[in-house]
Amino acid sequence: MLSIPASRPNAYTGSPLDRASGRREDAEFIARALGSDDALFVPVWRSRSLMRGVEQGRPEAVLLSAPAAEAVRMAEGPWAFLGLWDERPVFAVDCSGTEDPLPLLPAGMGDFTDLRAVAGLLPEGEASVLAHARGLMHWRIKHRFCGVCGSACEPRSAGNAMACTSCAAQHFPRTDPAVIMLVTDGARALLGHSVRFPNSTMYSTLAGFVEPGESLEEAVRREVLEETNIRTGAVHYHSSQPWPFPASIMLGFHAEALSEDITFDPEELRDARWFTRDQIRHPDRHGFALPRRDSIARRLIEDWLEAE
Repeated sequence: MLSIPASRPNAYTGSPLDRASGRREDAEFIARALGSDDALFVPVWRSRSLMRGVEQGRPEAVLLSAPAAEAVRMAEGPWAFLGLWDERPVFAVDCSGTEDPLPLLPAGMGDFTDLRAVAGLLPEGEASVLAHARGLMHWRIKHRFCGVCGSACEPRSAGNAMACTSCAAQHFPRTDPAVIMLVTDGARALLGHSVRFPNSTMYSTLAGFVEPGESLEEAVRREVLEETNIRTGAVHYHSSQPWPFPASIMLGFHAEALSEDITFDPEELRDARWFTRDQIRHPDRHGFALPRRDSIARRLIEDWLEAE
């Protein structure tokens, strides 16, 4: 099986930010950046992002000025330095503690929307910045206490780390690696219908989290075998995609099938089948749906189709 390169970038990649990680410990720099007239703030409200133009099908991210960020009670919630966008400092701010932040903002600022619903429509780079803010704010909210001793933690590194107030343990944002793979036998692709989507007709690639002490290739082979009883041989890397829903990175692969008889795990899948290229090109005719267009699963499938 030949390696199939990625035909285009995945959604949530291509960030325009210089993360400027070396400046996070510079308290004077961060203070100046917070007070700068050029500072931009990316609000997150209960895992949703502020956008306008969603109903018109032309969504765009809405970033706030410092006064607007204060209006949604920035001082009361977590915030973090994300980096520099064309030399302008950019911060994430979580305003989930406010019951409804929209009345606190100027009129016409849009609405808070699930990023996954519009990521494929956002201007280049904006989806990445919103995903960055969403993932980091989720970690900040969920990691207020030390996993070592249980004491309260305080933010460090301009919100990009946490330190225990008791045992001084350092805690950093967590990203869980997950493999996602399209298994093929040359003419057909293996797709599964997940138990997580009982009301959908979607068939997608297989996926699973990497376990401790496991290589990515081993994770691919194990997950495919566990879910469908299909043995796989050659595994080729395709691309990756940040997936902050809530805290993963998807590592995409194509894998070569060494067997064809499927026995699917009913705890993971409602069904699993082999699909021809013609069936995948015309899913409506065959009574199923493909994964969403902003997903790496869709890219794995489309690039396999185009490599024929």
